[in-house]
Amino acid sequence: MTGLSTILIVVGLFLAGGVYSFVKQEMPKGLIVLVSIASVMCLVAGVLRIQGIWE
Repeated sequence: MTGLSTILIVVGLFLAGGVYSFVKQEMPKGLIVLVSIASVMCLVAGVLRIQGIWE
């Protein structure tokens, strides 16, 4: 696992925790959607880098 892959996955998980927190605090739906999309993008990019598909 490369360093950038690790960073992307950690940031994605951090953002996923933020989504959970935002839902509990009843934040605006647009913000929740934006943060969840960013979380998914970070996680997918990290996994693709681990698999060697995207370098």
